[in-house]
Amino acid sequence: MDTQGIQYAVEDFWSRRDGQKSKLVDGGKSGGAARGNGHMKALEALVKSVFIECGIPEECIKTGQPYLPGYYRVRKQWDLVVKYKGVLVAAFEFKSQVGSVAKNFNNRFEEALGSATDIEAAQRKNEESPFGQVPPWLGYVFILQETTETEKEGRPTRAMFPTDAAFQGLSYNQRYQEMIRRFIGERVYDAGWFITTKRADGDITYLEPLATATASVLRAAIEGRVKVVKAMLKE
Repeated sequence: MDTQGIQYAVEDFWSRRDGQKSKLVDGGKSGGAARGNGHMKALEALVKSVFIECGIPEECIKTGQPYLPGYYRVRKQWDLVVKYKGVLVAAFEFKSQVGSVAKNFNNRFEEALGSATDIEAAQRKNEESPFGQVPPWLGYVFILQETTETEKEGRPTRAMFPTDAAFQGLSYNQRYQEMIRRFIGERVYDAGWFITTKRADGDITYLEPLATATASVLRAAIEGRVKVVKAMLKE
């Protein structure tokens, strides 16, 4: 996952998204290209390539929204699942936010937290643990379009009781970063990758603003996970 490969993947993200939007009957007015599928494929391919480089056979890596068992619901679709010799090596979610961030931030948070909580509960509470002795290992990949909406300082937050002061004044970009930072820090997800991107005058650029969720950190985390699983399997 070098800078050239990431740049290509981000450009592919925009290209696929634009293509999906143009194919929608309403031109994407009711939810935009977010209703389409496949615009994260190049990013999926980069993550998949790391597992292959670590010695996981390609046939053990499933994409196309494979299912895993849950606890609060019978099953849940993930975006990339790695199963090697009966062991769940990893399960990944790939999500994006382009426009309408104020309307969708809470939905993205609740989806991410719910998916992780459900699979963790399945490991602990089901009569027969579906994943054996190795706990699930989860990854979260997120790409955010930078706009004036995502970068402006947040308004004061109010609730019936005092809120965490760390969130005061954060932009939506910073709130996404804090969400993923806490997910990783609290082991809700074991690894993450956070990308911001913008288009200006035909140029597409990207940044990795969160130190704990860059491509290089994700690669190191995947390498470590694969080593643990292979050691357990005595390989």
